[in-house]
Amino acid sequence: MDDNVQAGQSGAGGAGGEQGAGPVGGPPAGELSQDSKNLGMLCHLLGLLTNFIGPLILWLVKKDTDAYVDEQGKEALNFQITMALAGIVSAATTIICVGFILGIITVIANVVLSIMACVAASKGEHYRYPVSIRLIK
Repeated sequence: MDDNVQAGQSGAGGAGGEQGAGPVGGPPAGELSQDSKNLGMLCHLLGLLTNFIGPLILWLVKKDTDAYVDEQGKEALNFQITMALAGIVSAATTIICVGFILGIITVIANVVLSIMACVAASKGEHYRYPVSIRLIK
């Protein structure tokens, strides 16, 4: 009887763990259409290629019709604005040679984090950039 209770507890714990993993990792794959995932990924990819202009245009066009694109578009837009501000700061500080290092770090962070966001968005996960000024909420 103890074995049944322990199995029941571990089974319930496993189910609870699976439920907890859904909201953290994103919604189940069946809830989002492939178009939503692709457009969410495109927001981040356009951010990498066009800075904040691409995500801004895509977000403005789709924000009222697709909640996932609205969320990911805001994330991409906020991050690219942050990267643009970091680029301005690095350009201003090149006089004291710190700007060169800051510029390299900014470019590497932009590429790596944008690729991570593209991969997460293509899976339908709710990605948030670790370093981003949240200007658009």
